[in-house]
Amino acid sequence: MDSVSSASIVIPAYNEGKVIGRCLDALVSTGIDAEIVVAVNGSTDNTAEIARSYDNVRVIDIAMPGKANALNEGDRVAQAFPRIFLDADIVLGPGALAAMVETLTTSHTRVAAPQVRFNSAGASWAVKQYYEVYERTPYVTQGLVGLGVYGLSRSARSRFREFPALQADDLFIQRLFAPAERITTAGWFEVQTPRTLKDLVRVRTRVARGNAVLAASSHTLPAADYSPTTTSTFRSLGDIVRHAPHLAPGAAIYTSVVTAARLRARRSSTAWHRDESTR
Repeated sequence: MDSVSSASIVIPAYNEGKVIGRCLDALVSTGIDAEIVVAVNGSTDNTAEIARSYDNVRVIDIAMPGKANALNEGDRVAQAFPRIFLDADIVLGPGALAAMVETLTTSHTRVAAPQVRFNSAGASWAVKQYYEVYERTPYVTQGLVGLGVYGLSRSARSRFREFPALQADDLFIQRLFAPAERITTAGWFEVQTPRTLKDLVRVRTRVARGNAVLAASSHTLPAADYSPTTTSTFRSLGDIVRHAPHLAPGAAIYTSVVTAARLRARRSSTAWHRDESTR
């Protein structure tokens, strides 16, 4: 890009042809002069072709698959700060990008992310119940970083050399920064939920596996860990049900899904089980 951008947005993308258009449309509609880098890693579909159809979107093709590799390659070519890392299936709502950029530029906040919205249209009753509870857990309500988007200031990015070869990049970022260093900014971003309980368990198994790998790698990563624990999340379920008794079935579903995912994660491979039902 000829002019100096106000921010850089790095989007890792693996076979995201069905969803990346929505992501880029939302970014382009903001009118913000942001550098957009789409790091296409090992894709076999038309992800790169779609991304290249947008003006001022830089596409880099990476032969080696892996999200961490895509994040690092995209990060290396990005030039501006704040640096926004965005999953290709995420849609930023109006004003969300501007709020992140302004906050990370004008304050001492190091990490920022908008409030999440779960789109459960077309999902089963059980999946909707799960997310009714999940959106009330400490992970979502207390300094959320992740679920598909987060922004880093220049000083925040200097805290680590590169993204480690882990699935849980959002949790990796969250554990580096104290709650006082991160903020939930104005605006929202949309996450499409899985449609079936089976798909939900698969996705949560991936999350559980990524968290376990991150925990096992703690000896090679910075020691700080400010993320809410699974124990604190389970403890919060009682409070959730006391305040909203109609969510008792959802709490039971949530507990069952999380337990099943953790058990599956212990015995399954390291394959990436993303949710294909929304693509």
